[in-house]
Amino acid sequence: MTLQQLPKVGPKTLSYLQKLGIRTIEDLITYYPFRYEHLKITPLNQVQDGDSVTLNGVIESNVQITYFKRRMNRLHFRVQSQHRFLSVTIFNRHFLKPHLTIGKEITIIGKWDAKHEQVIASDLLLTPLEKEETRGIYHTTDGLRVKQLQTLIDEALSYSISVVDNIPSSIASQYGFMDKQEAIRELHHPTHTQRLKQALLRAKYEELFVYMLKMNVLKEHKHQEEGISREIDDYLIESFIKKLPFHLTKDQNHAVNVIQKDLERTYPMNRLLQGDVGSGKTVVAVISMYMNYLSGYQSALMAPTEILATQHYENIKQFMEPYSIKVALLTGHLKKREKEAIYQGLEDGTIDMVIGTHALISEAVSIPKLGLVITDEQHRFGVDQRSKLKNKGQMPDILYMSATPIPRTYALTIYGDMDVSSIHTMPSGRLPVKTYMKKKSEMKDVLTMVYEELKKGHQAYVVAPLIEDSEESTLENVEVLEKNFNKAFGKVFRIASLHGKMKEEEKDQIMNDFKENKIQILISTTVIEVGVDVKNATMMVIFDAYRFGLSQLHQLRGRVGRNQEQSYCILISDLEKERLRVLTQTTDGFKVSEEDFKLRGSGDLFGSRQSGDLSFKVANLKQDFSLLLKAKEDSSDYLHSDDFKNQKDPHLNQLVHEIYHLD
Repeated sequence: MTLQQLPKVGPKTLSYLQKLGIRTIEDLITYYPFRYEHLKITPLNQVQDGDSVTLNGVIESNVQITYFKRRMNRLHFRVQSQHRFLSVTIFNRHFLKPHLTIGKEITIIGKWDAKHEQVIASDLLLTPLEKEETRGIYHTTDGLRVKQLQTLIDEALSYSISVVDNIPSSIASQYGFMDKQEAIRELHHPTHTQRLKQALLRAKYEELFVYMLKMNVLKEHKHQEEGISREIDDYLIESFIKKLPFHLTKDQNHAVNVIQKDLERTYPMNRLLQGDVGSGKTVVAVISMYMNYLSGYQSALMAPTEILATQHYENIKQFMEPYSIKVALLTGHLKKREKEAIYQGLEDGTIDMVIGTHALISEAVSIPKLGLVITDEQHRFGVDQRSKLKNKGQMPDILYMSATPIPRTYALTIYGDMDVSSIHTMPSGRLPVKTYMKKKSEMKDVLTMVYEELKKGHQAYVVAPLIEDSEESTLENVEVLEKNFNKAFGKVFRIASLHGKMKEEEKDQIMNDFKENKIQILISTTVIEVGVDVKNATMMVIFDAYRFGLSQLHQLRGRVGRNQEQSYCILISDLEKERLRVLTQTTDGFKVSEEDFKLRGSGDLFGSRQSGDLSFKVANLKQDFSLLLKAKEDSSDYLHSDDFKNQKDPHLNQLVHEIYHLD
């Protein structure tokens, strides 16, 4: 059965579902709530101002609707509840108006406003609550209402759909796990708190078991592979390092040494190089590529964005020029003739190193002597994308780079199939970025600080969490900020905006203008988070900083402080000031990520659902770390068990086969 066979799933609804990563019926029924709320009628005589309330009430007045700003609206009406007359206000639910008729009983969920005897509602249930119940809250997307999503899930659950159970029968029996079909129903429609806990435990364990099974398979497989045999001339490497315009740090030297040992081994390297923003991972990658070149092989470096790929290309080309090493840049926006010239150069071996985006994994690309694959910001690529690039060569060595440092304990478990190197020390001469917290009421101080830096000929980034006005948010956004900063500075300095909805050509033009100081203030979304290197930028202003995780804020802060000048980062927020204070106390990314892990779990460290490997639906790497360790042990035992050898769970044998094939 397909999604299109469900009632009311046309092309539009299908596109909304696909935005959520739902492509099959199984995806739909395993699209679980991200949290649960327990609903119980609140006694009005016990509530205080600001309390959360759930009330049943009968509508006593016509609904008034007010439209304001762009696409925003407010419904207002009166209800009788528990022998009292109350006002109810709810925002952006204009579509409910036809259902809210006088005399209808509904349930109102929201916050109590004692002064005005009203509920500021977050939700209305058109069927009144009759008893206590627990209900799931789902993530959705613009155009697809939660109710629609729930209806589609319920419709799919009404059919007999067989789902694959990825927990081996012996383990499911050992732990007494709930049946998967039963667990799915419980997760969508909880019947009892204890049963919901059992269903959640089962779903989490299954996700973690499959993940760790994959890691264990890859690790075992890699050590059995026959890699490239190399003998690297130490003298030539030392000579290359001595000619660099700076000295390597202790950690950089250590990383270079372990990578050289990896390259000289008989089985392929599979190493994660993680280090703070600006710690010098790229130089380690450059030296690794030079080692690979000396062995007579080609190198490929894949970056997640064209801006970052171009930046890497310019830097690497500069390092390799004295050695007459041919470096090429391959991106999706090259002309056909330019692409074909690069394809030919890679095929015949006249190009020694290629830097690029996803364009590198195109079918047209063939790199017969590919010996080293490097992926930058590796968590932004899924396993399949990384593997496609790796498979362009015969067992090349792999180096993954990440500027999102992960506490070592977690890194060794989560990336269990990789060796891990960390760069903690920063290049000498750089001053730590001074970080301040400001309230919105202190904007005058912020603008003064920005002006002081601009007067010195420096540049500034200004970051907003949204692209345009949102129906349900008062957050600062790119459009509004560009308008406001133009009022303050537009007569003297040039201001431009950058965001993900722009075409690549537009983004590249603006970024190049900013690099060349033709633009002094760049208003942006988090598109500038990764890799953008403008040494003259010394000021970073982040609006609504509470909306970001600490690791993401640290990444953004890393866009400044890339020269010998003092740089500044200003976090503007009236909320969560204690959490954000960590950034004013340390510039160590490892400490920041440790704190982030404690506060928020894994989500912010590894990015969103689209980021590849760590897109768990229910598991949380911080809260469920002990469960992850158990799944790691169980999956390893299972791979060496008679059950696996005798194919007692054939679909798991198939899964392992697919992992081998993917790898």
